[in-house]
Amino acid sequence: MRRRRCNQLVPSDSETESESESDAETESESESDTETESESESESDAETESESESDADTGSESESDADTMRCISCKEEYAARNAGTCKECSEEASETEEELKREIEHLKAKLAFLRFWSPLDLAHPGSPTSPCPVFPDVVLVASDDDSPDLPPVPAHKAVLVNRSPVFKAMLENDTEESRSGTIKISDVSRDALRAFVNYLYTAEAGLDEQMACDLLVLAEKYQVKLLKGFCEKFLVSNLNWDNSLLTYAFAHQHGAKLALDAALSLITDNMDKLTKKEEYIELVETDARLVVEIYEAYLSKQVNTLMKS
Repeated sequence: MRRRRCNQLVPSDSETESESESDAETESESESDTETESESESESDAETESESESDADTGSESESDADTMRCISCKEEYAARNAGTCKECSEEASETEEELKREIEHLKAKLAFLRFWSPLDLAHPGSPTSPCPVFPDVVLVASDDDSPDLPPVPAHKAVLVNRSPVFKAMLENDTEESRSGTIKISDVSRDALRAFVNYLYTAEAGLDEQMACDLLVLAEKYQVKLLKGFCEKFLVSNLNWDNSLLTYAFAHQHGAKLALDAALSLITDNMDKLTKKEEYIELVETDARLVVEIYEAYLSKQVNTLMKS
């Protein structure tokens, strides 16, 4: 009886070996799991380090971008504290600015040297009111002026010839004006003639709407292009609906294209109000051709607008 119980309690060698193998497998699996977890943790740590390095690089790039900028002139990089342009471009710009200032001063000096003083300028020491004579060798007379007792406008042939090709042809040839030294100009007031002669000396004129028209007529007649352009710009700057038709008719008569185009554009933009103007009725009676041209321009503008749309 005792021996049988012992047999039951003591395991056999084969069972012991099987248990040992099972324990070994368990230990192996445990080690494998440990290694897997270790590798996973290592990979995770590596990724974290990589992300940290990436963030550091990004931050470094951002700091680098913030610290450096590009010159708006030469596109070279420079420090952010030197905003605007780099040192070389800034110095070059300063030199260019100084050169331009010197050039402007030079041109002003040259203009002052070339500019004639006018015999009409009473402040000049050589004016007729001073002891020093101005020696004018020609006078201009406004023949249709209502005040014939007013004195003529003195001038110098050299200046008139230099400023106007019409005066040049008149005074350099054997004409009545060159022999007598008197130039009669019709359809002009003495004030306008005086302003005209003063402009030939000084390239300056005080304008209002009437004076601009008077001087434009004289500038066209004597081919003083600079004065004509000056008067046209003044008329355009003072253009409005009330004077648009009169300006258009005047510009058309005297070949003032700048004023003509500006007035015509204003008229065609307000065609619904055109027929209500008194000037329109007068224009129909005096020069219907201009009215036709206005309507042709208006229809042409409408066609162009439809084609663009």
